[in-house]
Amino acid sequence: MPPAAKKLHPAPKASRTSEPTSGDSQHASPDRTEVPTGRLSEGDIAPDFQLVDADGRSVALSQFRGRRVVLYFYPAAATPGCTTQAGDFRDHLAELNGAGYDVLGISPDAPAKLAKFRDAEGLTFPLLSDESTGVLQAYGAYGAKTMYGKTVQGVIRSTLVIGPAGTVEKAMYNVRATGHVDKLLRELDVAS
Repeated sequence: MPPAAKKLHPAPKASRTSEPTSGDSQHASPDRTEVPTGRLSEGDIAPDFQLVDADGRSVALSQFRGRRVVLYFYPAAATPGCTTQAGDFRDHLAELNGAGYDVLGISPDAPAKLAKFRDAEGLTFPLLSDESTGVLQAYGAYGAKTMYGKTVQGVIRSTLVIGPAGTVEKAMYNVRATGHVDKLLRELDVAS
C-alpha cells in the first residue's frame, strides 16, 4: 500500500438518519448541509480505520480501545473556522485528556499541510489525513452541502465521540466552528 493508504472497514447501516439539531444546523457559517444517508447514531459501531498523521505515521482507531475518543472532522487546515476549532480543542485538551478523552482531527489535507498547520498553531493532538475521503464518508461527514448558494460535495463539519468498546456515544453533525468545543465540554460534563 502507498504511504497514504488506509484500511477501512465498511460502516454498518445506521439505524436511522439523524436530523440536524436546533442550534447546530443553521448558523452564521456559510456552510449549510443537507442530511445525507449513512450518518452514524448513538450505539452504532464506529468503523475502524487506519490513516497517516502529519508526520506520516500510521494511526488506527483500534489503538484507542479502552479510552474514549473525540473524532472531529473539519474541511481544511489553516482556514479561519478550522483554525478556531483546532485552537479550541488545543486549549481544552488537558481537560479532555484528564476526563479520559483523546482527540483526533481528520481532514482531507495531505500530511505536509497538516504538519504545517500543527506547527503554526501549536497543536498537540494527532491530525489525520484522509485524502481519499473514505473515512469521512464512512462516518457521514462528507456529502452534499450548500455553500454560498451552490450545492457542492465536501466535508460536513462533524464530531463523534467513540466509547471504550468502539461504539458511537455521541454524533454531532453540522457543528459550528466557533463555540463547538465549549458546547461539547458541557454535553460531556467535562469541567472547563
